[in-house]
Order: sequence, then structure tokens, then C-alpha cells
Amino acid sequence: HHARPGARRDHGGRVNPAPGLDPLVARAVRAAGPHATAVTVAVARGGAEEIRCHGRLGHRPTAPPCTPDTVFELGSVTKTFTALLLADLAVRGELALDDPVENRLPPHWRPARVRSTEPIRLLHLATHTSGLPRLPPGLLASAAPAWSSNPYAAYGDEQLRDGLARTTVRGRPGSRYGYSNYGVALLGRALAETAAMPYGELLAERICRPLGLRSTGCAPDTPGQAVGHRRGRALPPWRIPGLPGAGAVRASGADLMRYLRLHLDGADGELGAAARDVQRLRLRLPHSTDRLGLVWMHRQSGGRDLYFHSGGTRGFTAFVGFAPQGPAAVAALANTAPALNGRFVQAGYELLRAAARAG
Repeated sequence: HHARPGARRDHGGRVNPAPGLDPLVARAVRAAGPHATAVTVAVARGGAEEIRCHGRLGHRPTAPPCTPDTVFELGSVTKTFTALLLADLAVRGELALDDPVENRLPPHWRPARVRSTEPIRLLHLATHTSGLPRLPPGLLASAAPAWSSNPYAAYGDEQLRDGLARTTVRGRPGSRYGYSNYGVALLGRALAETAAMPYGELLAERICRPLGLRSTGCAPDTPGQAVGHRRGRALPPWRIPGLPGAGAVRASGADLMRYLRLHLDGADGELGAAARDVQRLRLRLPHSTDRLGLVWMHRQSGGRDLYFHSGGTRGFTAFVGFAPQGPAAVAALANTAPALNGRFVQAGYELLRAAARAG
């Protein structure tokens, strides 16, 4: 990678908050692999932060350099934004976490058939305990023609509505953990309906504007976005029109630092209260000591709480995490598809764990 370091002093601390972490930052950059042309690794510890940027936005020698404002697709890291929106609407009294999802969807949508007396509640969607499958009915068939590039592009709001009417949940909602893109996508749709605006507009109004996130949004044509790659092949921007709450958000390293700071700093107001609420632990994962807040995974390491989530699209890999007792936060972004061995995500997690210990 052609290294072009970038640094910000948004919180008035040292430029480099953790010189002892430099080898782990370098390892994360290497873990992105040979096909990534742009990598951003951002670390906050205490009041200081640094955003390291490597490479260029594409393969061409004339492609712009990667900077702290370069935009990357976040994939499932989007789900943490959806969780924050849910908590924000709940703090404001616009809904309750225990509301049945069918009460929050458009009136002409037929709810899923649930073979128990317990309805699917918003909380179930945010904790992957709804009983819904990983993907909605009909998605794989519509995805097949563009499987390697943009598999969700043909699956829109209408398809989500029709898929919901064809869904049957056989277990009791709330009784069992099962990771579901479908569930969090449905949650995003319910929040949009409650707020009477599309998911992207709700994200802009409730999170991006208050936090000053200039590069964060759902639009595939976001300015300053790196070109995604899969096995070295350039890909078009990711489109996921029917499931934006599960995977449509893209953001820069600089914006993710501000976003993670909200979760660390205990800000005042509704959004600060919402950020605290997503960290409240709701359940323990099966066969694991890991637990779950609203969407965020939780693990204890060295007596410190680590919250984290990873994501990927066909052309990008992302990891974000924070440790309130550090305080520390990490965002690691690469413009290449997730590797089967998960090396880049693991390197981001190891960096978070070390930053929390060093804090």
C-alpha cells in the first residue's frame, strides 16, 4: 500500500494516541490483503485520536488518495445505526421497544404468520431473537443474476412487503438467537414508517446532522467513496433498496470516530441517552460468554467491556468497536470483500482490545 497518513485533532489530544499500538495498526493494514487499494484505520484513546489512511480510492495511479473523509461501505455495521435510531425513537416516546412490529408497519402490509401467542416485537428484531430467517423470502432468487456484484439491487420495498406476507415463524419470538438481516431490515422499515420518512432521511435527521457526520448516508453515489473490489475486480456501488436498515450505510473514518465518541462520551440529550441504551445488555449468546445489547456484540476482555460489530458488502469490509472503560474506539475499513479467514476484522478487534487495555 502507498501510505498517506492522515490525522485529526478533533478532541485536542496528541496526534498519535497510542504509539505502542503502531504494530497492531500496521497489522490491520496488512490484513486487508492484496486487493484493497484503500484502507483506513482510526483509533481513539482517552481524548486523542488518529486516523491512518493508506492507498488510493481505486487501482488507477491517478485515483485520489485515501483520506479521513474517504467513504467506505459499512455493510452490517449499518445495523448499529438502526439500533441507535430505535433507541432514539424510544427515548423520545415515539415508540416502545416492546411494540409488536406489525403495529409499526404500513397498514396494508400483512404481518408474518407467527405460530405462537407471542408477537414479534421491535426488541426481538434488534436482538436477533425474532425467529425470522437470515434473509427474506424471494431474495435469493432475485439476487442470483447479480450474485457476485450487487445481489440485493433488485429487492425493493415491494418485495420486502410481499416476502413478509409469505413468512411463517414457527418458534416463539424472543426465545432463541438467530442472526437475521431480514429482522433488522424490517426494524429499519418499521422505524421509517413510525417517523413518516424514508430510512435514509431518518438517519440524516436523527444521527448525521446532530453529530456533524458529513459523509455518512445511504446513497450509493456518495461523493468521495472508494471503489469496492472483490478478488481484485472493481465493483459498482452497493445497492440494497429494500433492506437499507440492515446494510446500506456508508461512512468515512472521520465520521465513524464522531459516531463512536457518542457511545463513549455519554453525551447529553436524547441521542446520548439512546447511545447508553444500546449498550444495555439484553441476552447471552448460546454456547458463548458473549452478550448482546441492541445489535452491538459485547465481550469482556481484561475486565473491560468491549462492544463491536463487523460488516461487509461485495466490495468492502468494516469493523467498528468501542470500550467505555478505556475509553477507546477503533474503526477499520478496507475497499475489498471480506476474506473467508476474517483476518481484517480480527485485526480490528485485536487493536480494540489492546487500545482498551492501554487506556
